[in-house]
Amino acid sequence: MSVLAELHALVERFDRDRDSYRSGRYNEAQARVDFLNPLLGLLGWDVENREGRPEAYRDVVYEDRVKVGGGTKAPDYGFYAGGRRRFFLEAKKPSVNIAGDLAPAVQLRRYAWSARLPLSVLTDFEEFAIYDCRSEPEKDDSATTARLALFTYDCYTDEAVWERISSIFSREAVLDGSLERYAEENRKRRGKETVDAAFLHEIEGWRSDLARDIAARNDLNTRGLNFAVQMTIDRIIFLRMAEDRGIEDYGRLMALLNGGDTYLRLCEIFRDADDRYNSGLFHFRTERGRDEEPDRLTPAIEINDTVLKGIIRGLYYPESPYEFSVLPVDVLGQVYEQFLGRVIRLEDGHTATVEEKPEVRKAGGVYYTPTYIVDYIVEKTVGKLLEGKRPGPRGGASRLRIVDPACGSGSFLIGAYRYLLDWHRDRYVEDGLEKWKDCLYEGPGGQHHLTIDEKRRILLNNIFGVDIDPQAVEVTKLSLLLKVLEGESEASLATQLRMFQERALPDLDANIKCGNSLIAPDFYDNEQMMLLDEEEHYRINVFDWQESFPQVFQGDNPGFDAVIGNPPYVDVKLLGEDRKRILSDKFASATKRFDLYVPFVEQGLLLLRNDGLLGYILPSMFTRREYGSDLRRVIVQLGSVDKVVDFGTNQVFAGPLNYVGIFILRKSREQSDVSATRFDRTGLGSVQLAQGLSGKELKGVNRLIVPAQAFHTSSEWYLLDKMEARLSQQLFDSFPGLETLLKNASEGIHSGKDQVFFVPTDAVRTLGLERPPAYPLAKGKDVHRYQAVRHVDLSNFVIYPYILSTGAVLSESALAQLAPNTWEYLKSSRRLLKGRSYFDKSRKNWYELWCPRTPELYTSPKLVGPEIASRGEFTLCREGLFINNKLKAIILRDGIGESLEYILGLLNSSLLLYLHRSIAPPKSNNFFEVKTTVLGKVPIRTIDFSDPDDAARHDRMVELVGRMLELHERLAGARIERERTVIGHQISATDRQIDRLVYELYGLTDEEIRIVEEGTAQ
Repeated sequence: MSVLAELHALVERFDRDRDSYRSGRYNEAQARVDFLNPLLGLLGWDVENREGRPEAYRDVVYEDRVKVGGGTKAPDYGFYAGGRRRFFLEAKKPSVNIAGDLAPAVQLRRYAWSARLPLSVLTDFEEFAIYDCRSEPEKDDSATTARLALFTYDCYTDEAVWERISSIFSREAVLDGSLERYAEENRKRRGKETVDAAFLHEIEGWRSDLARDIAARNDLNTRGLNFAVQMTIDRIIFLRMAEDRGIEDYGRLMALLNGGDTYLRLCEIFRDADDRYNSGLFHFRTERGRDEEPDRLTPAIEINDTVLKGIIRGLYYPESPYEFSVLPVDVLGQVYEQFLGRVIRLEDGHTATVEEKPEVRKAGGVYYTPTYIVDYIVEKTVGKLLEGKRPGPRGGASRLRIVDPACGSGSFLIGAYRYLLDWHRDRYVEDGLEKWKDCLYEGPGGQHHLTIDEKRRILLNNIFGVDIDPQAVEVTKLSLLLKVLEGESEASLATQLRMFQERALPDLDANIKCGNSLIAPDFYDNEQMMLLDEEEHYRINVFDWQESFPQVFQGDNPGFDAVIGNPPYVDVKLLGEDRKRILSDKFASATKRFDLYVPFVEQGLLLLRNDGLLGYILPSMFTRREYGSDLRRVIVQLGSVDKVVDFGTNQVFAGPLNYVGIFILRKSREQSDVSATRFDRTGLGSVQLAQGLSGKELKGVNRLIVPAQAFHTSSEWYLLDKMEARLSQQLFDSFPGLETLLKNASEGIHSGKDQVFFVPTDAVRTLGLERPPAYPLAKGKDVHRYQAVRHVDLSNFVIYPYILSTGAVLSESALAQLAPNTWEYLKSSRRLLKGRSYFDKSRKNWYELWCPRTPELYTSPKLVGPEIASRGEFTLCREGLFINNKLKAIILRDGIGESLEYILGLLNSSLLLYLHRSIAPPKSNNFFEVKTTVLGKVPIRTIDFSDPDDAARHDRMVELVGRMLELHERLAGARIERERTVIGHQISATDRQIDRLVYELYGLTDEEIRIVEEGTAQ
């Protein structure tokens, strides 16, 4: 029976007894079994898990436990794809008025908004409502607020309606990214915050209020103040989330709103939590076997009742829009990632302000790592290492040691821990419940769960982290502890305490450490370093890996099995000369103008045991830039490349432009062929990036095997498959680089003060500036592929105070005599020109250009092209032409037979575009940077003029290029569309003829031509 036929039967069955179903006697559970489960089945969802998928990959999970306003409730269905929750469906009995009742709509929206799900469904089968859940639910909302569609049951059989529902909510559509696509294509309304943005705003407000109050009432230094504020916030969040997850009595914090001495009573709750949880988050007394000093600071401080009550009141429904039971731990981590970018500063008079950290301000903000990146890196490192391992306390998996050396808020450690929990549970289920009854139990819904003791064991055995920021360390601990508590209840924790006489949570002080991952205590071997002030010692925060993790650095093969993360991207010059020198002395990769991620890569490899795996997301330009040569050399010396993902010019992170890739490295010198994913297509959103990463076939996303020899040296690394690499190698090896034919190649004038030296044409006339020393100037926008550059069309002049024949600077007297108006103009701008600080260190005159270049660059016949291009954009300039630094000029050396026209045809061809792009630094939107050093490497097919056939090919190219120049001149003068169309067709045909001639010149086969044309069609 077809889907529509089954749908007809379901609708008819409901319609026959509609009145009975709408009566109060027919309940929600019956409606789910009779109608909703079959409806979901028609959408492709395996509601009952008949296919027997592992727990981590079930389609549908019932009853995500939630408390709303003190009553136990849950979104009835959580729908999962690829192990990730995608949307909720809230079921009601048919007697509920879905169209008009406010309560169920707000309830659903709170669930989904808190879980950061873009869309969710409210239905009783009779009505089917779709809600946009990205906007914060508010008190004065109605049932129609954020509702995108409302269908009645009799519409389901309408093919258009069913197509609309299934195109978004069918399993196939959800797996294909329908919900994420909706979120990208339908941007959130202005003024409506997502849950992470709203919660960040909330806790930033708490921090400001607490900082001001605690600073005013207590005698604390800056470190103590930051600690007290952070721990108070962390503890409140932990306990409030525990309440909503059924682990703590709901409303215990809310009870503090009644009466005074709020902080004293809150500290009693904190002490109870110490007895119950054993976490370093609550550690107030000295205990045998614990090295960490208890917190004696926060119990002794004072906090105003009004401040605390304001925080607590905002955490409960209806004041609070948050549903903490479904707030994902990784979302909390992302909130904290932003939160940690600011710090409290103590000022005179016991006042406190909150300000952005200097390194964050200079970097343009904090940007968290998307979950799909974390999942990929964890799968390719932790997942790979688990292959062939046995679970359990004695299994090989228990011996894996995973570390993030710059853990921040803990997103990578949460991802690794989640992967380990799912892997262990699935292995135990496969082996049988009886065998693993101490590690696994079956819940009320038939789903299997790890015991809290097993979750604790895995966390303590496998997960480690370090961060230089003590607040980040506490946040990582908090996130991991909340992950331990997922799925637990007050009853299960009580059982744990009763049966094992153990408190519920692990003490993570031995696993998550505060320190500088890059600077060891031998820093103090230099006695000068002992003279640093106290604050600088705290900022440097030296760290001893062997002493801190002795269990990891023992035995015949010491070290971590996996190093994962997203190390900081900070230009080392922002850290100061002293720290730059320390890192340069210690790390072989830290040379030139390096970024902080560079020594983190080297340190990560040093921390690995033999055959261990490193997985980082990094700026990708080190693979093909000179400044990355030492890092490439270190990688080759210490290990090998296992996998690479190059996102090209797609933006993985919000904020400042950064081109990144994923690098999986192995601590093994045996380099094999490398599995790579190359995103050649630009402008992809997060949905498409995640799909491409997951293996989905997408246009412009290429999966390839890169030959091992591509990574054998410290020279540039290019991601080319064997055929591409062979073609590229053959061409670069067989023909000389363009640089061998050049007399000069350079960008144009860099004035140092464009507003003075680059003068609009109208102003030249108005001011009467003399010519010379004013010359027509071409900027980047003035030069286009095969188009003539005419002086009369240029809108700017440059003041060039030099003798054109020699390049010598004109003296003040000579300039005043030659061009009195220009001299007066320059004198009127003297204050601006004297403001060029770098001139103070030079011997230049105050009125000179910073980089005038040699005069021949402007007077000689040349090829000119822009510094940023998406294809060959060169044109021919036979006349003299001044250019600015956004243009590149190429002058051929004397005595060669190849003409400028011939070289122009080659440079603008598809083949040389393919070769040039493969080695050029990429830019956004499929553009690349034209650097003269890189352009000089492009292979040029020189002509054997003693061979008549070869000479004829040269002349044929000159003829075709001459035609292109003429056609573009005609196109510029065309006035009607028909003329432009006809000329455009001729240009395209001539372009193809040039390409064919170039393929012939370079001797390409049909297969090689296919590679080139596919590569240039992106």
